[in-house]
Amino acid sequence: MSSFEFAARNVRVIKALMLRETITRFGREGLGFLWLIGEPLMFCIGVLVMWSLLKPEYEHGVRLGPFVMTGYMCLLLLRHQSAYSLGALQGNIGLLYHRQINVLSVYITRNLLEFLGSTAAFVVVYVVLIILGQVTPPKDWGLLLSGWMIMCWISTGFALSLAALSLRSEVMERLVPLIQYTLIPISGAFFMVEWIPDKYREPYLLLPFPHGIEMVRAGVFGEFVPTHFNAWYAIMFGGVLNFAALILLADARSRVDIE
Repeated sequence: MSSFEFAARNVRVIKALMLRETITRFGREGLGFLWLIGEPLMFCIGVLVMWSLLKPEYEHGVRLGPFVMTGYMCLLLLRHQSAYSLGALQGNIGLLYHRQINVLSVYITRNLLEFLGSTAAFVVVYVVLIILGQVTPPKDWGLLLSGWMIMCWISTGFALSLAALSLRSEVMERLVPLIQYTLIPISGAFFMVEWIPDKYREPYLLLPFPHGIEMVRAGVFGEFVPTHFNAWYAIMFGGVLNFAALILLADARSRVDIE
């Protein structure tokens, strides 16, 4: 089999798995998929209403609407990919009986579905908040799209690494929810890197997550709001995470009982 035929076969497998996963999770009516968009929309609007009563419209010179939107949508992508990757293999054990379906295609399917769902949610939330006058169109589309794709790259590596480690240890599986809660304060979703004191800023930027979020915010806010990121560092860190995940998943098939 040529490399082209091998790639084409895997694309067909992933498309079939995505269709099955969509029907399984959201049903044939698609109402579950609407909730995937409705949940972040209600959260963003709820937080905006609450914070508008407690805080001024601008915090540290940053408008509240786009600040909440960019932070929460990036955090949503990060948390959803890691959460739904955790049980991906166990939920599709029976499919591994088919020789054309491998472990990696199962994980790729679930992460791709989460990425598409979160992207659709981001677009809808953004459009609705523009209509409500809470945000303005992006100042730099290139930075916004690049930051979002880098967030996906890092989130995928992070999610696959956690899933692979969970297959090896029940303790790790129980720690994943705690790790997800830890992401709320350390990801940079609800504060700007500019707000961190200078002496702590560089050590904090050793984490990969704030780079993608800061890029998204730079694309939305424009050059007049200070942001701090290194795209190449984030891409390389994401590459390390994905490479480590592939190594850890190499023997994943032998760690589950195939029906």
